[in-house]
Amino acid sequence: MAKQNWKAGTVLYPVPVVMVSCGNMEGEKNIVTVAWTGTINSDPPMTYISLRHCRHSYDIIKQSKEFVINLVTKKLAYACDYCGVKSGKDIDKFNEMNLTAVKGAKVSSPIIYESPINIECSVKDIIPLGTHDMFLAEVVNVSVSEEYLDQSGKFHFNKTNPICYSHGCYYTLGEKLGSFGYSVKKKKSKKEKHKK
Repeated sequence: MAKQNWKAGTVLYPVPVVMVSCGNMEGEKNIVTVAWTGTINSDPPMTYISLRHCRHSYDIIKQSKEFVINLVTKKLAYACDYCGVKSGKDIDKFNEMNLTAVKGAKVSSPIIYESPINIECSVKDIIPLGTHDMFLAEVVNVSVSEEYLDQSGKFHFNKTNPICYSHGCYYTLGEKLGSFGYSVKKKKSKKEKHKK
């Protein structure tokens, strides 16, 4: 199998695509679509988003030091794309996309109520990287939609039809291949299976 060497670039795909809400309920609020995001620490729980200076949400988040990461589902894919190509300077994206803004539990920024998971974040540092600045943040609250909880309280994110982003396109996720640790989990013998 042959290999080609390409110019260095960001080809780590697929990635999560999220709608980041910012501002506050009393004044200006906005939504920006972000694909440069992820988990960076477990305790304390920390995440990041990277934004270009030219994005309308950049200054809002820089001043407020808060934002909310709203996870995106198949139902929200159209709104997600719209919020990535339209500027909040010109329109109210919540109104345009019929999304419900609800004040966060621990931050002033609104959550997008239609999103199944809302991750409220407090900015700890802003790191200039080049084309983007990274907003390093601590997670201060997570709200989840109860409709995806089972009787034991486990959240089933797969039932929300989550999407991801890869090379300019949005995709739904496929079948489950295994759970963490399945590659080393002891397999049951035929005798043990028959005992059940």
